[in-house]
Amino acid sequence: MIFDLDNTLIGGDSDYLWGQFLVEKGVVDKKEYEQRNAKFYRDYCQGTLDIGEFLKFAFQPLKMNDIETLNLWREEFIAEKIEPIILPAACELVDRYSHASNVLLVLTATNHFVTEPIVALFGIDNVLATVPERKNGRFTGGVEGTPCFQGGKVSRLKTWLVENKVGFDDSWFYSDSHNDLPLLSLVDHPVAVDPDDTLKKHAIDKGWSIISLR
Repeated sequence: MIFDLDNTLIGGDSDYLWGQFLVEKGVVDKKEYEQRNAKFYRDYCQGTLDIGEFLKFAFQPLKMNDIETLNLWREEFIAEKIEPIILPAACELVDRYSHASNVLLVLTATNHFVTEPIVALFGIDNVLATVPERKNGRFTGGVEGTPCFQGGKVSRLKTWLVENKVGFDDSWFYSDSHNDLPLLSLVDHPVAVDPDDTLKKHAIDKGWSIISLR
């Protein structure tokens, strides 16, 4: 069972909210960062995001700060911004699949540093996310491997399935975003969750399930 994270299991976008959190703490310049963060989020929603340019932007605060400080900020971020938007219906959905002894996996474009502890809140052990490169105990500002975005989710998933000897029969994927159409089109059971307009139209045309967790 595969789940998207942002606007699917949680009622917001953790990538965008992390940026806003850094603005509020004064870690980054409010005017410049807020404007660029909002623009990248609009591009994502419109399906025009340049993932390379976005990651250069998003990983700068990781590069400029030590890991101990980042870990403290992350704990604060999750308590203040994430825990209030965890969707009870999403927890119930995950719990239902957990009790059925399924392999659960979250696939998210948001970076692994931010999302790993969020996914853990749902009791899910497996997460594939965009990985910020780290050397000598610090983030470099670069990306490690393939970003977990659009078609990158498919390639990352295929590699993970082989490495972990997990089958793909009777596969399910829950997502809100048309950016996930490559993977939604691949699984046996695509489910549109509170979908954006583009995904909703596609799901209706294809006869896919549409649900709400809000």
